[in-house]
Amino acid sequence: MSTIKKASVTAIAVGIGLVAVTACGSGGGDKSDSTSVTLVTHDSFTISKGVLKDFEKTSGYKVRVLEDGDAGQAVNKAILSKGNPQGDVFFGVDNTLLSRALDNGVFESYEAEGLDQVASQYRPAGGEKGVTPVDSGDICVNYDKKYFADKKLAPPKSFDDLVEPQYKNLLVTENAATSSPGLGFVLGTAAKYGDDGWQDYWKKLKANGVKVVDGWEQAYNEEFSGSAGGKKAKGDRPLVVSYASSPPVEVLYAKPQPKEAPTGVATGTCFRQIEYAGLLKGAKNEKGGKALLDFMIGEKFQDDLPLQMFVNPVREGVRTPELFRKFGARIDEPQTMAPKKIADHREQWVKSWTSLVLK
Repeated sequence: MSTIKKASVTAIAVGIGLVAVTACGSGGGDKSDSTSVTLVTHDSFTISKGVLKDFEKTSGYKVRVLEDGDAGQAVNKAILSKGNPQGDVFFGVDNTLLSRALDNGVFESYEAEGLDQVASQYRPAGGEKGVTPVDSGDICVNYDKKYFADKKLAPPKSFDDLVEPQYKNLLVTENAATSSPGLGFVLGTAAKYGDDGWQDYWKKLKANGVKVVDGWEQAYNEEFSGSAGGKKAKGDRPLVVSYASSPPVEVLYAKPQPKEAPTGVATGTCFRQIEYAGLLKGAKNEKGGKALLDFMIGEKFQDDLPLQMFVNPVREGVRTPELFRKFGARIDEPQTMAPKKIADHREQWVKSWTSLVLK
């Protein structure tokens, strides 16, 4: 759901015809003043205009949204502009890149009002203090239901299944060096098989014919046989690394809308992503930035997230829409990894993966 972050879950919708719209215009930090607050984010950000209008009405601040490339680019720019930021709040750094932002002192420490209403597994701890969790999603292998039904073959359920001979030459994934879902998939295997076992797993996966492409768009819309979107003809790979939210998105934007999602999720292949927001150090409107962070974990913003960015709310008591519950996959035990461990190993893991799989 794309380079080093997501082409987020939103990119799935873009791939099948939904165009994300920048909420409430855009602007740089030089336009910030005491009556406006600037949100710096990635290009996949979208939220209902009415939701931000509600914040503007209740807070008195005009919201400006500055979309600043994909998440990796946006984080790098935030680091380069540290102390003289482009805006007041940054949204879109996830747990695969969080340590980079924290180690470079991008954020001012602030505990958002309402953080106690965020589910405990998402709340900041240790090195994550200073940022506010906003949403979560799961990177998972998706499968083309029709292909497996036609072949009378059970789809894979787990990482272990993917290296079995019946799934040879069926999987396409993204490059871990250039794509967030690709990186998340590698991190999922490292979490599953450990520091000593993940490379052996990838040797087996390579021997079983895994195909690697640069990003999500190519993998999902060009190589995957189950995608409804994309300008090019469907591919011939019935397994793809994507998101747990892909099936409901396929249903939502299909014309006519099907009664069943055309794709499924291998729930034993998932890696949990969490997206954070933070008050930028040197923000021109620190008070407004804090108010926006409080709002982002409030019920109205959280309730709007699933059908805007196709991610899950982190606030307790906010239910995902019926579309998600009916067509999406429930991921009860995703692979996870502490941001510090990701920070300690990410670069070496990507180098090792590249040498092992692409050469």
